[in-house]
Amino acid sequence: MPPTLAAVAALPQLGLRSLTGALPDAPVVWVAVSELEDPTPFLEGGELVLTTGMRLTPGGAAGYVDRLVGRGVAGLGFAVGVIHPDVPPELLAAARDRGLALLEVPRPTPFIAIGKAVSRMLAAEWYEDVTRAFQAQRELTRAALTGPGALVRRLARLLGGWALLLDASGAVRHAEPAAARGRAADLAPELARLRRRPASGSSPASMALAGPDDHVVLQRIGLGGRPRGFLAVGTDAPLPHAAHTIVGAAVALLTLQSETPRTGRDARAALAALLAGLPAAGPAVPDGPVRVLACAGRAAVRDALEADPAGERCLAAPLADGTMVIVPDEAAEAVTALLAGTGPIGVSGPAGTEAGAGALAGALRQAEDALAAARRAGRPILRHADLPGQGVLGLLEPAAARAFAAALLAPLQAEDLIGTVRAYVAANGQGEAAARALGVHRHTLRSRMRKAAELLGRDPDDPAARAELWIALAVTDNDGGPIGRPGDSPSGAPEIA
Repeated sequence: MPPTLAAVAALPQLGLRSLTGALPDAPVVWVAVSELEDPTPFLEGGELVLTTGMRLTPGGAAGYVDRLVGRGVAGLGFAVGVIHPDVPPELLAAARDRGLALLEVPRPTPFIAIGKAVSRMLAAEWYEDVTRAFQAQRELTRAALTGPGALVRRLARLLGGWALLLDASGAVRHAEPAAARGRAADLAPELARLRRRPASGSSPASMALAGPDDHVVLQRIGLGGRPRGFLAVGTDAPLPHAAHTIVGAAVALLTLQSETPRTGRDARAALAALLAGLPAAGPAVPDGPVRVLACAGRAAVRDALEADPAGERCLAAPLADGTMVIVPDEAAEAVTALLAGTGPIGVSGPAGTEAGAGALAGALRQAEDALAAARRAGRPILRHADLPGQGVLGLLEPAAARAFAAALLAPLQAEDLIGTVRAYVAANGQGEAAARALGVHRHTLRSRMRKAAELLGRDPDDPAARAELWIALAVTDNDGGPIGRPGDSPSGAPEIA
């Protein structure tokens, strides 16, 4: 959750003072500085608006406050000693009358200090949410190795609510707590809607139901076609973003258990364990080198693997936009040909399973990169080795290349600048494109790249330096090492969704 207005005002370094009494627990989603008489067209609600009152008149104070309240801002900060020596009494009276929290900003406190403070608080909250969600995903994965019942119990405890696992007919398979079984009958109409297959060939994958003190999320389990089951969770309050991520992880694990083709419960457990970095239980991924196929298809891939004996040697898992198939290296050509009609396919280079999840994570990145290139080029199959630049990497001695990459990138890794430099190199030094890829402002990117240049002792705008960085990053990716890309899961293992 974003920081509250009270928490922001309590920061001693800012010296903010409430002029309207006790502050509400209103979340502050951002800080907006505006001297407009009507800033509301540029606001979304939830902002702490800062102003010096440059255009404020006594007669316009009430209307100004009305507009801010109507937009749903978190509060108003007024800087004194800049334009006005004190907060105008008309503005203070209007704020008290309409319930708008009004903070006095002392002259020594620049607006940018307030913006930075809120930004740091938002970043800390985001990091805490990500950490909590990642830990919850690991706990769910461990529970899934025991069985779906254990997963449902763990999910309910993580969310502080109840959870139901239903089969395709709507019958209860597992409930936590046991009293939650009674909720199944209330969900029957919604289950019918999730089962429905309209003329477009698609159906909703989830739905949310809200009551005064009850919020329910209902999700399909299975890939396409008829659902294999349903997961329902209920809490007293709406689920925050991190909780939705946790529910999504539970659905992915349950889908993995229901969709893996003819490999059996033990093989599913082995794959889940490998992705979680845990000891494998039962038959593991085949010994020796394997390849990862990133397939655009889902149901068609599953059907093809189930219909051919070659599918028995594969481990398949759903991805956000397709299917990952792990296949022994010697069978890769046959399985690739088997799946050729299911949609575009990206094929990784060989990966040694003895290296565990790190090697598979690197192979999955290769396969996904190849799949993305296949989609752009309209090609049915594309191997990572055939992507531009891979031939150059093949000329390098592996140990020397890895040592070069580790030495060059170590300063960037220490300062968490790998993702920034990767985006800059991928954009061929085009700052605007790199900033868009990272989701940051171009000034932020420029500041980070200046820091990277200092750490590297070379200018990333120099084509030779950029070529060295490309090689180092590519070597690290191919090696399946610990240096990740924006969007990688925190463990370095692929996220299944």
